[in-house]
Formats: sequence, C-alpha cells, structure tokens
Amino acid sequence: MPYFQEYNVELEPSDSVLEGILKIQDEIDPSLAFRYSCRGAVCGSCAVVINGKFNLACRSLVKNIKTEEIVLEPLPNLEIVKDLIVDLQPFWKAYEKIRPYLIPKVIPEKENLVSPKEERAIDNFINCILCACCYGSCPVVTRDEKYLGPAALAKLFRFAGDIRDKGHTDVLDEIDIESGTWGCDTVFKCVDACPKKVRPTDGIEALRRKTVLRKSKRLIGVK
Repeated sequence: MPYFQEYNVELEPSDSVLEGILKIQDEIDPSLAFRYSCRGAVCGSCAVVINGKFNLACRSLVKNIKTEEIVLEPLPNLEIVKDLIVDLQPFWKAYEKIRPYLIPKVIPEKENLVSPKEERAIDNFINCILCACCYGSCPVVTRDEKYLGPAALAKLFRFAGDIRDKGHTDVLDEIDIESGTWGCDTVFKCVDACPKKVRPTDGIEALRRKTVLRKSKRLIGVK
C-alpha cells in the first residue's frame, strides 16, 4: 500500500522542488526513487503532483510555494513502481497508437513551406513534452483504461492538423470510438494540469470536428 514518508530538509527560496528531492536522496534517504533528466522543463520526466497540483519538479521553485510543508505524490492513473516513479507503459502505448510522426502523401523534392497562419493552428500542440500530467489528471482515464488520453489525442491533432500530413486519415477512423475521439468529458482538467500551457481539450474538439466533416463528405460522396 502506498504511504507518505516525511523528511525535513532546509532549502533556499531559489531552490527547485527537484533540488529538494535530490538533497533528500543525497543527505537523508539514498533509496528515494524518482525520475529526472534535463532540469530545464524540456524532457517532462520529473512530473509529479506538488501540494495537489500537477507540475514539473525542476520548474517549481520553493519561493512560489506558499506553505512550509511540500507534499509530493506520484502521477495518478498510473501504477506506482517505487516512491515517485510510475509505470508509464500505458501512456506510451496510447501514444504509439496515433502514429506520432508526419506521414506525407509523397516525399517532397524541395522544402515544404508552412505559412504562419497554418503553423498557428497546431503551434500549441507542438509544445507538448509528453510529461503525462494531463494523463494523470484525466477522469476518463481513471474510469476507462482503454482511453487514449489527452496527450495522445492532442498530438494526433498536431499531425492530422498539419497541412503537410496526408496519412493520418486511417488513424482518425481507428479512433472514431468512445475510447478515442469521443471519450473526452471536456472538463478541461488536462488544460489545468499542463505545465506547458498546452490545451489538449481544444485539440480533441478539433479532431471531433474533423471527423464529423470527413464522415459527412463521405456520406454525400465528396472526397
């Protein structure tokens, strides 16, 4: 059974929560397990729940936390491996299903330009660092383990909404189900949880519109 372990450690206001965790590991409990890598809010591996809010430990500064006590929890909706480490396999399996890469109709012979307007349509979703905060916050993932989750669906729109992409139509058809495009409750918990201000719900809504438009065209025989 998971339980809380209390540690007392002195930190400077300019220290990050990650630095606090490292200090605990160095000075008090070398067995403390957690993930981190870049320390620059780029890799997303240090995502945890800090005083009830999803964030990256490396970008959360002590001076911005209004309580003397800092409570750290592993991401919900994922099995705990040890301490703050969770098993991310379900998250990555969902991500793989959307084929997270550009699929051009033909390989261009020269630079394939994207206008600023076209780029803005997907710009927000490019910022996703796959930290899984949104996955941990999602109430649909909590009740349906087959649901792809906010990050995978937002990343799908990042590619399906790219004018250079011609190969994600099959993926859109495959996820035109309750555990895919139509599972979202649109309660915006993923938006609140994202440390990079990505709005997965907006991407999911865009996927729904794209799906309805595509099916309507098929119905009347328009390609």
